[in-house]
Amino acid sequence: MSHTLAQAMAHFAPTLPLAVAYSGGADSTALLLACAEKWPGQVSAIHIHHGLQAAAEDFEQHCRAFCAQLGVPLIVKSVNAHPAPGQSPEDAARRARYEALRSLGHETGSQEAIKNIAIAQHADDQVETLLLALSRGAGLAGLSAMPAHWQRDGIDYHRPLLQVPGTELRRWLHERGVGFVTDPTNSDEHYTRNRIRARLLPVLEAAFPAFRETFARSASHAAQAQEVLTDVAMQDLTLVGQPPIIGVLQTLSRPRQANVLRHWLKTTFQSVPSTAQLEELLRQITACTTRGHQIRIKVGVGFVQRKGRALDWYNP
Repeated sequence: MSHTLAQAMAHFAPTLPLAVAYSGGADSTALLLACAEKWPGQVSAIHIHHGLQAAAEDFEQHCRAFCAQLGVPLIVKSVNAHPAPGQSPEDAARRARYEALRSLGHETGSQEAIKNIAIAQHADDQVETLLLALSRGAGLAGLSAMPAHWQRDGIDYHRPLLQVPGTELRRWLHERGVGFVTDPTNSDEHYTRNRIRARLLPVLEAAFPAFRETFARSASHAAQAQEVLTDVAMQDLTLVGQPPIIGVLQTLSRPRQANVLRHWLKTTFQSVPSTAQLEELLRQITACTTRGHQIRIKVGVGFVQRKGRALDWYNP
């Protein structure tokens, strides 16, 4: 069952003080207002200025005015969100946002470091994330979609609205007469996520009215299964060593080899192999039966290579 904003906030119990990532849009406006009313004097807002469109200055001014009206402190952080060659604009903006939030979590001095941040992604965003993962042939990690809570770089991140539809947030704001800004890029169907929102979600709503709840349940099942795979990978990594010894890897089944290698590369080098890269690496490991057998395979932005009895990864 979809939750109302009030139900979501009743279950939301972060450590205070709390910062809310605030763009000025409807979703973050609803979250900021609900948090400020529940914990007066304990909530601040963070606005990330991407500088990617002419309206960005207007967004910032709107955020400043609304936070002043609420009596909520506002931190504005400017970032360079322009994509690198071959990088999607969405990924560049997301990475820039999280880097800005991470930096705020480590600031010292007169500005108290921020350790708890709430993000206003909601039930429709969760469905879009799951559909994107399916379209890319993702594994369990991708099909787990977005967690409600996670930790990174000493910061606790919270998504308390993942069971609340976007229409519910807008209805709540409308009833209260609260305004918000509308990002014109949200209707640009050049972006895949916007096409999903505009074309697929209405069809799913008509065919499967409870799709938000059932999709979220599938994502939860995938997340639980991924936790088991991670536990197994950690145990196997202890067995094969760091760096992994090829002979010991060969004693594992092929799926467990894939699982432990994926875990090793991601956690140690922040490198995620494609399906084709991992399959070739597994093939080479199976074929590695002589001292002279060489392994050198592109993985992510670097290479996995044989180094004596073990595997190594390097970024040239």
